[in-house]
Amino acid sequence: MRQIPLPIVPDAARTFDTFLVGDNRAAVEHLRQLTLLSAPTYLWGAVGSGKSHLLHALTSAWQARGARVGWFSAATPVPWAFDEGWSLIVLDDCEAFDAAQQQAAFTLFVEATASRIPLVSAGRVPPVDLPLRDDLRSRLGWGVVFALQPLADADARSVLRRVADQRGIFLSDEVMDYLLTRFARDLTHLMALLERLDIFALAHKRAVTVPLLRQMLAEDGA
Repeated sequence: MRQIPLPIVPDAARTFDTFLVGDNRAAVEHLRQLTLLSAPTYLWGAVGSGKSHLLHALTSAWQARGARVGWFSAATPVPWAFDEGWSLIVLDDCEAFDAAQQQAAFTLFVEATASRIPLVSAGRVPPVDLPLRDDLRSRLGWGVVFALQPLADADARSVLRRVADQRGIFLSDEVMDYLLTRFARDLTHLMALLERLDIFALAHKRAVTVPLLRQMLAEDGA
């Protein structure tokens, strides 16, 4: 009978220190230095570019200093009640807000501005291209806007190697080449694939190789 192991390796904490900066140094430094007087900030980039990682890193850094943070995304049901005790407001997945969430986000933006609370938001496209009501779209683009750049090949390899080492996986250059040439070059997808491969290898008591990866993909498609 096949052994089904439990995934016992926790996900790496999403902090500024665990974010591979690449060409996004300006955005990271801006978020690290964010203060109560900072202008609204908007991050945009494709899936896997690191938007949510940076939002979590920012939230963790502020909470470590005792600050309270209001976090809202497209998965957060309304109503979104404003809390005067917040020191920071975060909006994620802005492009997916429905009509009620857009109204709630607009209200939060107005209240944050009146209370001098910094607001940081993120989406997959630039503010001007967000499929949102005009008043919210314009406000999200009011302040500082950063386009997050995808990882270069060397950076993607560095991330895969680091995560594999954390999980105790030997990741050969052959497996690395297979992953980076045949799958979407976004970290969310690659990290999920690496986790599945680790669990599959443990279940079959085999080393991580290209043939094993092919077998896993074939069984997934069966």
